[in-house]
Amino acid sequence: MSCPVPADRGRPVTRPRRTLPQPARPPVPRGVPEATVARLPLYLRALTSLAERDVTTVSSEELAETAGVNSAKLRKDLSYLGSYGTRGVGYEVEFLRHQISREIGLTQDWAVVIVGIGNLGHALANYGGFASRGFRIAALIDADPQRTGEEVAGLKVRHGDELEKVVTELNIAIGVIATPARAAQSVCDRLVAAGITSILNFAPAVVQVPEGVDLRKVDLSTELQILAYHEQRKNGSALALTAEQAVELAKAVRG
Repeated sequence: MSCPVPADRGRPVTRPRRTLPQPARPPVPRGVPEATVARLPLYLRALTSLAERDVTTVSSEELAETAGVNSAKLRKDLSYLGSYGTRGVGYEVEFLRHQISREIGLTQDWAVVIVGIGNLGHALANYGGFASRGFRIAALIDADPQRTGEEVAGLKVRHGDELEKVVTELNIAIGVIATPARAAQSVCDRLVAAGITSILNFAPAVVQVPEGVDLRKVDLSTELQILAYHEQRKNGSALALTAEQAVELAKAVRG
């Protein structure tokens, strides 16, 4: 007597496929708008001032007033950092200081080179506020051979020919241009070629940088001219020609 053969005998057995654990994906970087980035240092300065007065918590309205912005904008900016405060309490000053410092990179040590050690370069090198904010002046460079070896703010000035060597040896992260206008572009080009991708330009000149290089400009003379314009408007002293002056000017123009 023969036994019935199961219908699936002789067929390959299909086992459920094992799912291997997947590595955790890194978090997607949050995009912070440039306008918000520009305001973060204002909030940090305001928080530092509050901390120095032993203030431990602050409302969004108080912090906004200290920073010079409106409270709705401040709350929106801080939300990009994941900081929403506590209803009825506000923000913890020290914790928020740490959050902002971490976001803008001030918990790291940034080595800075200043190129151009004239009056402005001297002033920048001697400014004590950089170190407390994570910026270490690591090198001073000047093209004038007579300045080579001069000591400024505890550092010896090195000749311009050493720029690329200095950038590599000292792991420079940020370049500051404080040269005359005519030298600004060539100095900028050399900084970029040496691998610098963050440049602060104090020279009264427009310089061009390639894509991927961040350039910020501080033009003191332009800012003073803008203030002069507003001061003139406030004082009601805008220039106006009298009829006689207009006639004289027209004669001069006609020759």
